[in-house]
Amino acid sequence: MDPSDLDKDCCEVTIIHDDVVSKIRNIQLSQERAADLAMLFQALSDPTRLRIIHTLIQEELCVCDLAAALEMTQSAISHQLRNLRALRLVKHRRVGRMVYYSIDDEHVLTLFETGLLHVSHA
Repeated sequence: MDPSDLDKDCCEVTIIHDDVVSKIRNIQLSQERAADLAMLFQALSDPTRLRIIHTLIQEELCVCDLAAALEMTQSAISHQLRNLRALRLVKHRRVGRMVYYSIDDEHVLTLFETGLLHVSHA
């Protein structure tokens, strides 16, 4: 990167607009909320987890079927599902000896579809 490019991203003079800064400070994202959001996006940054979410958007599946559909081992799928469940991206229900997974709520669908739409347009 050319050092002169750094200057293009900075103001040439320092003038603080106190009214705007004060307003923003009052509505600013807290450190805790930012950390929670970062963890969510970190979970969504893994291609395997995204494939799991995409599959579960289509259909509620047991771990066996999910592993078969994604051509992965049940152990690998279970590991990823634990992470997704901890962040409330997926939920599970037990029926006898089977465990079925689905997306947790419509927010997961919205996040996924919005991200997919963003990367799909040129």
